[in-house]
Amino acid sequence: MDNERPKIHITDKRGGPTEGSPPQASDDAVERDIDEAAKLAEERMDQLLRLKADFENYRKRVIREQTELVERASLRIVEKLFPVLDDLDRALDAAKDNEAVRRGIEIVKKQLHDVLAEEGLERVESTGAFDPNEHEAVSSVPGDVDEPTVLEVVRPGYKLKGKIVRPALVHVTVPEGSA
Repeated sequence: MDNERPKIHITDKRGGPTEGSPPQASDDAVERDIDEAAKLAEERMDQLLRLKADFENYRKRVIREQTELVERASLRIVEKLFPVLDDLDRALDAAKDNEAVRRGIEIVKKQLHDVLAEEGLERVESTGAFDPNEHEAVSSVPGDVDEPTVLEVVRPGYKLKGKIVRPALVHVTVPEGSA
């Protein structure tokens, strides 16, 4: 009787070389795989950076659009309050004989102006040279001036956050011979 045991063959299914067996892939194939993986990683990094830039642009656009929406809403409210401001000015002119009423109107007008100033509303400067970007001439009279000059303000103008939202209506003095 033979005391030899039968031989069992074991195969490593993990794909690596087993002891005593030749390597399965050449060094060139491994280097090619590494190059492909590096190229793929570079492409993915480029895609990621582009996606990040696209998202940043999207975020900025949304913030800008929301800011514009708020500004348009503010403009609509301010435009609706222009007649109220004008009426307060007329009420002050009409109450010049009654100091108590005049003082009450001035307080209300100042409160309203302060609230609107907090939102960025400011009155257009309407003295000195005529500026067609800020003033709208309702009449002109010749006078002894070198350039068109504001003579009288008919209705005040306003800027909202630096942008003209209502030009001032003014009477203008123009140089002799240009009227």
